Amino acid sequence: MPVYKWEGKTLRGAIKRGELDAASEAALRVQLRQQNIIPTSILSKGTEIKLKLSLTGKRVTDKMLAVFTRQLATMIDAGLPLVQSLEILAMQQEHKAFQEVLTSIKDDVESGSTFAAALGRHPKVFNDLYVNLVVAGEEGGILDNILLRLSNYIEKAVALKKKVKSAMVYPAAIVGVAVLVVAVLLIYVIPVFEKMFLSAGQSLPTLTLIIVGMSKLLKQYFLFFVAAVVVLVFLLRRYYKTDGGRHVIDSFLLKVPVFGMLFRKIAIARFSRTLSTLVSSGVPILDSLNIVAKTAGNIIVEDAIMKARSSISEGETIADPLARADVFPPMVTQMISVGESTGALDNMLGKIADFYDEEVDTTVATLTSLMEPFLMIFLGGTIGTIVIAMYLPIFNMASAVG
Repeated sequence: MPVYKWEGKTLRGAIKRGELDAASEAALRVQLRQQNIIPTSILSKGTEIKLKLSLTGKRVTDKMLAVFTRQLATMIDAGLPLVQSLEILAMQQEHKAFQEVLTSIKDDVESGSTFAAALGRHPKVFNDLYVNLVVAGEEGGILDNILLRLSNYIEKAVALKKKVKSAMVYPAAIVGVAVLVVAVLLIYVIPVFEKMFLSAGQSLPTLTLIIVGMSKLLKQYFLFFVAAVVVLVFLLRRYYKTDGGRHVIDSFLLKVPVFGMLFRKIAIARFSRTLSTLVSSGVPILDSLNIVAKTAGNIIVEDAIMKARSSISEGETIADPLARADVFPPMVTQMISVGESTGALDNMLGKIADFYDEEVDTTVATLTSLMEPFLMIFLGGTIGTIVIAMYLPIFNMASAVG
């Protein structure tokens, strides 16, 4: 008799996990329902090993997931059966790992599994948000609408990520070019000038001596500097994976001048959009907050949401505990309060998300326009200083000849 690993929820929403022997997956579902447990994920131990081996390829991107979700929503809305839709999408999928996942999901659904349970067996591709929304869609008989909301949500999340990357890539590229140019000048160009000055037997100005000293230092210890940078990045990443490290770094990021405000707006936009999608789809508020906290992207925001969730479970409103946190501006908590009192929380959260999406756009545009002259001044000043330091002795030699 096969052994199944299962995960499910009680009628009160508590998450339960375990292993059971059962003749089939359908028999296991009957056993769990007799215990008042609603299964969300059932995985045969043999299947688990097979899936781990098959997912060693490139990861499935959010863009691919958004396209798949929209196509599936269109097919179901057109009246195609779920199994047939999954089979068509699997056949036309070029990404091998994603194709294997879709084929596995199709086989599970064809064997009698729910769509949500089949998705839950692939947590690396379909997260808790996706699975819970599909659960709500299946139970409410509105799977096509839920999938359409999901595709809209994922597309907007992808657009938000692009905005963040555009804000970070430009200054990083300019600084990277500056470092590369300065390194080439110090390692290859300055030694040529140094030999020329030594052959002339002339005393060098202080600025030139400093640049020549930097050139010798970099040339002699270049590999050491590269190794030090690699080790520093590695240690920072390891430190960030610790609980204390995440709190320190995420708190610092929210307080950084100019960029801190951008990160805060991104976190609020993501929180509002995700919670709006979950609430409008009928997912219970406590489950929704639990999922939203995991997708916050910042441990400080995550802690604030989880504290709010704890207070809400004790009978408080959503707005009050969020207002006590130092993360959400008064406008956000007041709009959430209005949404709660009028019964239109999902619409109000959607408006907050739209507003902060526009705020992120404006902030990114402003940052780019402000950073451009500063970065150019930095690049020009750095290279200009090196050039002046090299030409000062030449000017002195010309003056002496004159």
